[in-house]
Amino acid sequence: MRIASIFAVGWIGLCGIASFASAEDAHTIITPNDVKWAPAPKILPAGAETAVLFGDPTKEGLFALRLKVPSGYAVPPHTHPVDEVVTVISGTISLGMGERADRSAAKELPAGSFVALPPDMAHFAYFDEETVIQITTNGPWGIKYVNPADDPQKSQ
Repeated sequence: MRIASIFAVGWIGLCGIASFASAEDAHTIITPNDVKWAPAPKILPAGAETAVLFGDPTKEGLFALRLKVPSGYAVPPHTHPVDEVVTVISGTISLGMGERADRSAAKELPAGSFVALPPDMAHFAYFDEETVIQITTNGPWGIKYVNPADDPQKSQ
C-alpha cells in the first residue's frame, strides 16, 4: 500500500528512544508505572506526548501507542492510511467526523469509550481536559491533514 504521509521523521526519532516489543516476543506486559512518555512526533501539534507500548508505527505490523494531550489540545481534520482503533484511557476526547472542525458536531467520548475508524476517514479531535488515548492498529501509520497548512511540520 502506498502511503503519502508517514510519520517517518518523527517516529524514527521516537523509535530511537523507545524500546519496542515485537510480535515475535512471547508476550508484553506494561503496567501504568512502566509507560515511558516522550514528546510526540512533530507531525502532531506541539504539547502531546506518546508512549509506544508494542510494535513500531513506522513498520508493517501491529502496534499500540498511547497519546497524552493537555487540556485545550486539538488535532485539525485529518485522515490516516490505515484503520485507527482508539480507546479512551482517561479524560475525554471530543471527536468529530468530516473535513471541517465543527465542534458542535463532535461527540464527547469519556474514559472507557472505543472508536474504530476506517482508512481515509476525515476526522478531528479536541480535548477540554488532560486525556490519554490508546491507538492500536497496523503500521505503517501516518497522518494527512485535510488542509496542508494545518500540518505542524509545514509551519516550522
